[in-house]
Amino acid sequence: MAILESLVETWNSEAACSASAQQLASRPSLCDALIELQGDLGAGKTTFVRHLLYALGVTGTIKSPTYALMESYVLPSVMSISHFDFYRFNDPQEWEDAGFRDIFAAPGLKLMEWPDMARNLLPVPDLQLTLIALSENVRQVRWDALTPRGLTLLPKART
Repeated sequence: MAILESLVETWNSEAACSASAQQLASRPSLCDALIELQGDLGAGKTTFVRHLLYALGVTGTIKSPTYALMESYVLPSVMSISHFDFYRFNDPQEWEDAGFRDIFAAPGLKLMEWPDMARNLLPVPDLQLTLIALSENVRQVRWDALTPRGLTLLPKART
C-alpha cells in the first residue's frame, strides 16, 4: 500500500483522543470511508472508535466487536457504520458466511481493528491509524492516507 501523506501526533490524554475523533467526524467524506486501526492490545483502538461513534451521533452502549467480529450502527439519513475486530478471525470462510463481502461493497463507514488478520480479503483502506501507547495516558498516533479520500480525512486537512 502506497502512503500518500502521513501525520504523527501525540494524544496526552483521552480528551485529545476525543478531540481527534470529533475532528474526523466532521469530515463529509467519512460517510463512505474505510479506516484501519493498528496497534497492540490496550493501545486505544476501541477507545478511539467509541469517541468517533459518539461524535457521529451514536447513542447508547458501544460494544467491542471482539467476539462478534462486527457491530453495526445506523444513523438515520446519514450513514451506516460497521465496526470490525478481526483479532479472533482465523478462517476465510467466516468472511463469506458472515456476508462481509456484501458489507464492504455497500456504502457506509467501515472501521477495522486488527486488519492484518484478514489482510488478503480487505480492500485498500482510505486511512490507517497506528496507535502506540507511550505510557498509561499518552499515545502516539500515525495517520497514513492511502487514497485521495484518505487525504481529506487527515487531521488539519482541507475538506
